[in-house]
Amino acid sequence: MAFAPMGPEASFFEVLDQHRASLLAALRRGGGEPAGRRTRLASRFEDSVGLQMASHCTTRKIKSDSLKSVKKFALILKILSVIYKLVQSNTYATKRDIYYTDSQLFGNQTVVDNIINDISCMLKMPRISLHILSTSKGLIAGNLRYLEEDGTRVHCTCGSTAVAVPSNIQGIRNLITDAKFLLIVEKDATFQRLLDDSFCNRMSPCIMVTGKGVPDLNTRLLVKKLWDTFHIPVFALVDADPHGIEIMCIYKYGSMAMSFEAHNLTVPAIRWLGLLPSDIKRLNIPRDTLIPLTKQDQMKLESVLKRPYVTCQPFWRKEMEIMADSKLKAEIQVLTFLSSDYLSRVYLPNKLKFGGWI
Repeated sequence: MAFAPMGPEASFFEVLDQHRASLLAALRRGGGEPAGRRTRLASRFEDSVGLQMASHCTTRKIKSDSLKSVKKFALILKILSVIYKLVQSNTYATKRDIYYTDSQLFGNQTVVDNIINDISCMLKMPRISLHILSTSKGLIAGNLRYLEEDGTRVHCTCGSTAVAVPSNIQGIRNLITDAKFLLIVEKDATFQRLLDDSFCNRMSPCIMVTGKGVPDLNTRLLVKKLWDTFHIPVFALVDADPHGIEIMCIYKYGSMAMSFEAHNLTVPAIRWLGLLPSDIKRLNIPRDTLIPLTKQDQMKLESVLKRPYVTCQPFWRKEMEIMADSKLKAEIQVLTFLSSDYLSRVYLPNKLKFGGWI
């Protein structure tokens, strides 16, 4: 069942449709991003997937007869026994649930999280296959319907409220959408503002997702599932600062910590829609509304510029160099200087209509 069109005329999406056609052509060729340089770190970069675990990466041994690792060995066995029971009974638990099975033994949640990551990496299986769920914090809104694993029908809308990202992405099915694009929004505040400004209705059909900052596993899995299912253009709206760029890179290329699950998590087709550092000068944003880069910001920016995937993103590098030269950053909210609804009424519609992404 299709959705009734509510947004702009079909001609508005002409450039978006052309972009989608180029993405589909690249998929048919079996390609992704332009060829990337390989890196000899704990992870390697592959342009069509993102950061992946390297075959020559450093490993560590944990022995039952070693005083240094006996506790870690015991904790691994404890969590493996919990996983075994979950699989045998065909039930699921969150990492938090596992922690509370013996909170005194584990000490803190981080210990459980790290061991689950180690087990998942060791067995080369995603967490969901171990019957471990992650708690979702992300939200989704727009032109999308699906069935959850238990048969619950979910109808995301373009209204003022959003739907929580499901905790079992693998279990959702019968996804339906007419969306022309998917917009990833870095921050919850910006996401809510776009909802309040009826951005989804103005730009319908579309889908919006936010991970409320650094995305949780389920939000990343959802973005990946939507891309694999519909192959519609995916854009990122983040602050023009090193932290925003880092978050966008996690969606697009993955992270070192989860490199062993890169095939399930990354969407290299994501494009940077805004806020671009070059937009700040182009829109004559006053300097006194910008924020100086801290030393930590500068270190983060230098780190990102050295990453292998930046070498195959010359336009991204140029934008980051603009930021580095100016030593200034900007939040998306800086656009309210132009008008309270400039982001939803002017900035994003023009970017989408005229192909203002990189």
